Amino acid sequence: MHEKWLTYNDSRIYYETEGKGSPVMLIHGFGEDGRVWHYQRAFLKDHFHLIVPDLPGSGKSDILSIPADQTTSVIERYADGIKQILDRENIEQCVIAGHSMGGYVALAFAQHNPERLNGLGLVHSTAFADNEEKKAARRKGIAFIQRYGSQEFLKQSIPNLFGAAFTRRHPQQIEALIHGAGNFTAAALVQYYEAMIERPDRTETLKSLTIPVLFIIGEEDKSVSLQDSLKQCYLPATSLIHILPDTAHMGMWEQKDQANNTVIKFLNYVCDA
Repeated sequence: MHEKWLTYNDSRIYYETEGKGSPVMLIHGFGEDGRVWHYQRAFLKDHFHLIVPDLPGSGKSDILSIPADQTTSVIERYADGIKQILDRENIEQCVIAGHSMGGYVALAFAQHNPERLNGLGLVHSTAFADNEEKKAARRKGIAFIQRYGSQEFLKQSIPNLFGAAFTRRHPQQIEALIHGAGNFTAAALVQYYEAMIERPDRTETLKSLTIPVLFIIGEEDKSVSLQDSLKQCYLPATSLIHILPDTAHMGMWEQKDQANNTVIKFLNYVCDA
């Protein structure tokens, strides 16, 4: 495993690379960093060249400085940072899989750089913009973070990402994820929430893609519901769909074996096509 840094917009972005083969980038979600892909990395590294960034403000990466007169959305800025990493690594084309907010970044990258992708994975993620109810919930979250701090917010929100069965059987893993999120600043979490509120609908991006798109969906996901997830699956020219039973928003942990097998089948399909 190689630890690397990239300076982007005066911020240091951290990422790791490991393995050999066709390149695959894994982008984490809100309140996580690249370590959330632990099980997938251990499974895939003998077959693929993995690139795993910490998005700005997560893990070892600096928060992104946003100019007051910015015209580019924050999600687009994150996606451009991803492009800079691929350029730095001399990777012309790859598969990108994103979990939750990481999927929003992957979709922004796909909109602006479709020629750089040979496959896209949306893991508990959606191309739909936030509706008003979701925006209101995020604004309520921002107010909580600003009043009580990032750690108190994550301590309450992270357990809600898991299904009831996993929560009963593996409380120590949830505690480990909460502990691993201890370095988040309130400013970073607020930036993420504001970025997600302002992000546009990208269903047209899905419609325009000619590459295969993988959808991993949690049957019990409260963050990206099964119903909403299924509504987007018919949009790409080629969709591969896997619904994880008894699973909420963290299928990479809750059903790691199923998730791993689904991802490697998709990658083998894409890379052999």
